[in-house]
Amino acid sequence: AANNINLIPQDFFAELCEQIINHLNHKIPGVNTAELCQRIQTSGIEINIGDLAKIANILSFLFSTAARNNLSAEELVTTLGSAVSTLPKHALQVIRHVWNEQGKSITASEDARNVATVGQFVDMKWKLGVAMSSDTCRSLKYPYVTVTLTVADPSGQLTDKSFEMTIPQFKNFFRQFKEMASVLETV
Repeated sequence: AANNINLIPQDFFAELCEQIINHLNHKIPGVNTAELCQRIQTSGIEINIGDLAKIANILSFLFSTAARNNLSAEELVTTLGSAVSTLPKHALQVIRHVWNEQGKSITASEDARNVATVGQFVDMKWKLGVAMSSDTCRSLKYPYVTVTLTVADPSGQLTDKSFEMTIPQFKNFFRQFKEMASVLETV
């Protein structure tokens, strides 16, 4: 991971660190590594999304552990410097600066940790479609609903999960959501 951190320019690395801090503070639902990776690649740096996601996971673990242990910026950088000698100097400077500016705002409450280990629902999109024909059937005229859920996993990575449902399945899905809403109103 340290070799890949070397590839990331300081401004992009700082943006990644700030997004992770904001995610840990529950200010944003997750870190959009796909969008950040695309911008880094557009700037001419060869890095893949898997490597960037690993770096984001490491930084998320680093910041949440530092918050749990109430480390100052100097303690964090000293610990990192002695444990990871291959970390580039610019990365240590960014980590020190971001932690010094925003690190103390991370809440390490037990509730926040429990929610973070499950993941977080961010968005839902749906569309209605009709399958007109296929290579095995000339006339389908089969309506379906495609649902895309955006979920932030525990490390803050945003992922889309898509699935299709028949109209009866969607009606059942909708009914269950209405039941959840009515139960939530009584709480």
